[in-house]
Amino acid sequence: MRNDWASFILTIAILSSTHAQEWTRFRGPNGQGLIDVEGIPIQWTEMDYAWKTTLPNAGHSSPVIWGDKVFITCSDKSKATASILALNANTEQILWQKEYQLIKYPMSAFNTYAASTPAVDADAVYVLWTTTAQFTLIKLDHDGNELWNKEYGPINSKHGPCISPMLYRDIIIFTQESRDNTKGLGSRWLAVNKKGGVIRWQIKRDPTNVKNDYMTPCIYIDPTGKEQLIFSSQCNGVTGVDPISGNILWEVPLSFTGRTISSPILAGDIVIASDGAGSSGKVLAIVKAGTADQAGEILHRIETKLAPFIPTPIVINNRLYTFHDAGTIACWDIQSGKTVWQEKTKNRFYGSPIAMGDRIYCINAKGDVLVLQAGEKFKLLATNPLGEKSQATPAVANSKLYLRTLTSLVCVSKTKE
Repeated sequence: MRNDWASFILTIAILSSTHAQEWTRFRGPNGQGLIDVEGIPIQWTEMDYAWKTTLPNAGHSSPVIWGDKVFITCSDKSKATASILALNANTEQILWQKEYQLIKYPMSAFNTYAASTPAVDADAVYVLWTTTAQFTLIKLDHDGNELWNKEYGPINSKHGPCISPMLYRDIIIFTQESRDNTKGLGSRWLAVNKKGGVIRWQIKRDPTNVKNDYMTPCIYIDPTGKEQLIFSSQCNGVTGVDPISGNILWEVPLSFTGRTISSPILAGDIVIASDGAGSSGKVLAIVKAGTADQAGEILHRIETKLAPFIPTPIVINNRLYTFHDAGTIACWDIQSGKTVWQEKTKNRFYGSPIAMGDRIYCINAKGDVLVLQAGEKFKLLATNPLGEKSQATPAVANSKLYLRTLTSLVCVSKTKE
């Protein structure tokens, strides 16, 4: 198995949608949560913030960053309105805000209209507003001018959708899956053109899907040099897709019984995915990726309550680190599928971890940023309270760490500015 850091660097070098100093999507470069940066502090107080700003409304989405702009969403749940904002990454100044009226619908108390993380490139920011009645994808330039606005129809959902798009070359990719229903609403994966939002390709998925999947795919580069989109889903397991044509290259059924909200991640030629239901994970799967000429292979299918449901795991030096919704952090040996260690913490996790080198940062639901040392034993380096609940994932760009709580955005840098 190739070293995961080598695979990460190769991916960053090849993919045109990724820029070395930017945080362009949920969990940053290729959705892996890994970034090679030094100088971000391990421990801090509010006095050490570069800045902290109160957002106009609440939300759970994570920030994305391009150049000197931070883009983030928030919403007013009572009015069913949602906004995309741009802030100056250095000064916290809100540069512009665009508000949209959405169609109100019943959702989980843990959800908001601003749960999806936007995607950004050199030209534009792409925000996906998802309700049961409408999937609206909007492209705005970096100055907030709307370039186009497209709708892709309704879905059937019990708790409310939360789908974050990703970018690949000249397309935007996202999932649109429905619960099993009698309304004729199916499930599909979509790629649409950046220029006008026209569907480039779509893959219809199993119509008997019982629950919605909300993961965001990533790009895998196989041994032949071919790029693949990696998806995970309840009914179809782990799937490799040609991003240009939308053709399925390989698929490994995993008999998932719950939803795949946690996104698939890579460790060289290994794909790691999980599912869950209620407030717990069900299955943790370790799969050897396939190619157009070779089937994928299940290496380990582990039925365990340690599997994460909502948080996406992270891989560092061939070790897998999972943050369970109920608060347990675990380290896994990828080759054997066995746990190296597990540690129960006091609060739940809804956000996902990121890592800078061998330091892991994750915000718990209370709003504490836990900093861990990756390694063969549990080692908590610091607990940094943000003072408000959070369900968001940290972001890093230009040697600054951005942390979102329910109603605030915090910036921590190498030195106070």
